[in-house]
Amino acid sequence: MIRSHILVCTGTGCSSSDSPKIIAEFEEQLSLQGMENEAKVIKTGCFGLCALGPIVTVYPEGACYVHVTPDDVEEIVSEHIVKGRIVKRLLHRGEVDAAPAASLSDTNFYKHQRRIALRNCGVINPENIEEYIAVDGYSALGRILTEQVPPQKVINDIKASGLRGRGGAGFSTGMKWQFTHDAVSEDGIKYVCCNADEGDPGAFMDRSVLEGDPFSVIEAMTIAGYAVGSHQGYIYVRAEYPIAVQRLNHAIAQAKEYGLLGENIFESGFSFDLELRLGAGAFVCGEETALLTSIEGHRGEPRTRPPFPPNKGLGQRPTLLNNVETYANITWILNNGPEAFASVGTEKSKGTKVFALGGKITNTGLVEIPMGTTLRTVVEDIGGGVPGGKKFKAAQTGGPSGGCIPASLIDTPIDYESLGAIGSMMGSGGLIVMDEDNCMVDIAKFFLEFVVDESCGKCSPCRIGTKRLLELLTKITEGNGEPEDLDTIEELCNHIKASALCGLGQTAPNPVLSTLRHFREEYEAHVYEKRCPAGVCKALIQYIVDPSKCKGCTRCARGCPTGAISGAVRAPHIINQSKCIKCGACMDHCRFDAIYKQ
Repeated sequence: MIRSHILVCTGTGCSSSDSPKIIAEFEEQLSLQGMENEAKVIKTGCFGLCALGPIVTVYPEGACYVHVTPDDVEEIVSEHIVKGRIVKRLLHRGEVDAAPAASLSDTNFYKHQRRIALRNCGVINPENIEEYIAVDGYSALGRILTEQVPPQKVINDIKASGLRGRGGAGFSTGMKWQFTHDAVSEDGIKYVCCNADEGDPGAFMDRSVLEGDPFSVIEAMTIAGYAVGSHQGYIYVRAEYPIAVQRLNHAIAQAKEYGLLGENIFESGFSFDLELRLGAGAFVCGEETALLTSIEGHRGEPRTRPPFPPNKGLGQRPTLLNNVETYANITWILNNGPEAFASVGTEKSKGTKVFALGGKITNTGLVEIPMGTTLRTVVEDIGGGVPGGKKFKAAQTGGPSGGCIPASLIDTPIDYESLGAIGSMMGSGGLIVMDEDNCMVDIAKFFLEFVVDESCGKCSPCRIGTKRLLELLTKITEGNGEPEDLDTIEELCNHIKASALCGLGQTAPNPVLSTLRHFREEYEAHVYEKRCPAGVCKALIQYIVDPSKCKGCTRCARGCPTGAISGAVRAPHIINQSKCIKCGACMDHCRFDAIYKQ
């Protein structure tokens, strides 16, 4: 009889930190200690606490072990599994200086979350359809098909839930389903597609859902096919997501084996099939028309809209396209009722939102919060605050398409309307935290570099405009900025937003405009004072020796690669600025904090 379940995260982060070896070691140790019939090892998806991986959770106690290595496994088995004694040294600490938390639910990281899209991640084996069925999987599809629920009723439930697209724009999911349902196809063919081409720097929400709960997306797409009148679906997923691709292929095969995908599902007469299409890593293919063009086998470039995909999409036929997180909410809504989903969040932004929390934050990882949760709650409570005693400076939401939120607006609710009002946007869900050591001009330049590299080049506002914008930002960070450059940047941003063909170009200026709006003093310091307040832009910083602290130990001089530091032994040293290459080696070598940047 199995009395203990050992759940091991096998998402990308933990897998790269040897979680497959940990699983193998558990199986070996259970066999060696005669516990193979009393404990079972289960591979799961992401628990969310990515910075603490590899993560192992043991039930029924719910003990969460973090930073587990293969060498720790023998102790966990002998102490916890055999003797029933929790290994306290490996437990996750819910709060700094607090007692270890045996269960994840006891931690601040989870207390403020509400897991709907991520409900099964870290809970079930994503490669076992029976575990998905055991947590109400396929109950929504089964009820709809066996009870012959009218397609319009399904669509009405999605409308009533208030679910909006989680891919960035926030368009009503129910209305998109309605438009596709109402569209007329001359040959009767319609398509259902899933956008799993997640390309924002630092974003891994959709990847984690596909790795931890692929069946929820497959079931939701099957329901969508029934609702809009489609019998064929495609999941467009990045080839750089090998674990997600492998698990999707496995899940599709299992669903077909169980008769839950393919011909005559639940003997209802409804048929629906799914195929994968692998993307080559072009960021622009996250735009809906570019994605559909790529599925067709052409170069991924956006099309002029209208017509929109619900009327003319894949192969010029009506096409429903939602992203992974949007689909991940569907079966929960249909199982629990649209009212339950609508009761979460704000008046216009219903439900929850998944964020990939990264940057200068203690608890990097995956979080799911009710819409309307403040940025302060995410940063200070869930994220554990900025490490190293540094001050929170800003948060970037929406990746290259979003904007920066300054510390003064940390109490802003995270929802579509509130973020839009301050010059940011929800985006697909990246949330990057920055501290006082980040230069906001440099941050804007970083995102512009990404956009310039990823622009497909089809329209000149994006192809040329973003390049000119990057040149101006580079000019400023190199100390050559002029006062009129700030006005030129703002004017150019507005022109690009108004005239670019697709969402990539239209939102590319957002990081620049938001940093100009909230951190204009930093731009002015770069331009007027030729100074980078954060000490990031190399051309605008100087390394200075504080003579009151310098002991004349000569370590800095010996570590300088250009011989820019001079001075006698036991006497204050001096840095020759004309020779200094701003490498920072002097600060690294100094033991007395006698060197600083300005």
